[in-house]
Amino acid sequence: MRKKVVLACTHCSSRNYSTMNNKETDRLELKKFCQTCNLHTIHRETK
Repeated sequence: MRKKVVLACTHCSSRNYSTMNNKETDRLELKKFCQTCNLHTIHRETK
């Protein structure tokens, strides 16, 4: 079963992306572009 998760920038903490993730996995970490920082930073799954 999949659930909708929100990804937040680790540098400025703005919530930029939403995606689908399996419930059984650990917290998702992806390198994405942040419009606020204007950089490619790591985005982590938030609660």
